[in-house]
Amino acid sequence: MISETEMIVRLVAATIAGSIVGFERGRLKKPAGMRTHMMVCTGAALFTLAALSSFEPETARVAAGIITGIGFLGAGTIFKEHVAIRGLTTAASLWTIAAVGLSIALGLYLMSVVAVILVLIILELSRIPYFKAL
Repeated sequence: MISETEMIVRLVAATIAGSIVGFERGRLKKPAGMRTHMMVCTGAALFTLAALSSFEPETARVAAGIITGIGFLGAGTIFKEHVAIRGLTTAASLWTIAAVGLSIALGLYLMSVVAVILVLIILELSRIPYFKAL
């Protein structure tokens, strides 16, 4: 059983992780910015912590529900503008940040930090001319 103090630490860590990725998206005026990413990451962590403390054998089902639910949320950020499709990266960042929140709730801190760093690197690739063309 996880202590309430540890749960609070994990929720705060998830909120911080969401804010880091969300800040980058918000800075670029993307549809889902810092608050959305913070809410997704914190919510995913909260659902996972609730599953761990209340119905531990069902934690995998809760994780599957988070993955599916965030998929629907992300789909709402995707739209077609003339011949271009917009919002795919934002949808992917929401889906990934939900996985970070889930990982933090499970106590996988190092993996979560590495994932946030990798997401930031991936998002910054769009500034490199070669990657803009892809």
